[in-house]
This record gives sequence, structure tokens and C-alpha cells, in this order.
Amino acid sequence: MSHEARIHSLRLRHARLDDRIYDEDRRPSPNSSVLRRLKLEKLRIKEEIERLSRPA
Repeated sequence: MSHEARIHSLRLRHARLDDRIYDEDRRPSPNSSVLRRLKLEKLRIKEEIERLSRPA
């Protein structure tokens, strides 16, 4: 997988996680442990995108 394709894939995963977080947060009784896990995964992906986007 090319460098750009990897970043694109990560951005898509990041956006999907954002949607899942939004959906979970809008439920009548959001599951805080699920929200925490999703947010942590989203943060890890964001950090990887930033790391890969830095000039070499």
C-alpha cells in the first residue's frame, strides 16, 4: 500500500469512527466505555495520520 493510500485509508477510518461516536453519544443511554474506546481509537488514528504526514 502506498504512503498516500495508507493515509487515505486512515482518514476514512477516522471519519467512520466519528460517525460511530456521534451515533453512540445520541443514544438515550450512551455506553461510556464504548465511547471511551471509540474516542481512544480515533485519537490513535489521528496521531498516526499526523506522523505519516510529516515530511521525512
